[in-house]
Amino acid sequence: MSAQVEDEEILSKFREERTRNEAFTLLLKKYQQKIYWHVRRMVIDHDDADDITQDVFIKVWKNLPGFRADAQLYTWMYRIATNECITFLNKKKQKNNVPLDEVSYDLADTLAESAYFDGDKAQRKLQEALLTLPDKQRLVFNMKYYDDMKYEEISDVLGTSVGALKASFHLAVKKIETFLTSND
Repeated sequence: MSAQVEDEEILSKFREERTRNEAFTLLLKKYQQKIYWHVRRMVIDHDDADDITQDVFIKVWKNLPGFRADAQLYTWMYRIATNECITFLNKKKQKNNVPLDEVSYDLADTLAESAYFDGDKAQRKLQEALLTLPDKQRLVFNMKYYDDMKYEEISDVLGTSVGALKASFHLAVKKIETFLTSND
């Protein structure tokens, strides 16, 4: 079987009780790394990203029988992952009872101390700049820049108009540029 199995084949196998586990294994092989990095760019910490990714795939397993295929499979999974990230970040803000800015500083400290981060100085600066963005702008930037998603796909994931997404991306880029040029 080819390394890149089509979603239709995965869904077809998942519908059959005897091939359901095989289908889920194929789904994990195809999407686990993409989902992990999507989550990781939002929550920064490896352990948190690992836990959230596991939660995402538990939800996918439980809800896949009801998947109607009115969206692409990865778009549906990205939506679940995005919602899990937002829920996690909101809980972290509430639990610590701190403003968003302080959560971003905590995440920046985590990034600086992480044994799992192997980026160069420029990549670290970009990640620090991303942490200054509001969650939605960071999501849009990550999906467009890192995941190379089209605005229409991001719109399906976030339920936001393409025009609003373009504006969010533009604002994110401007804020990142400002951060990078003022923190040389």
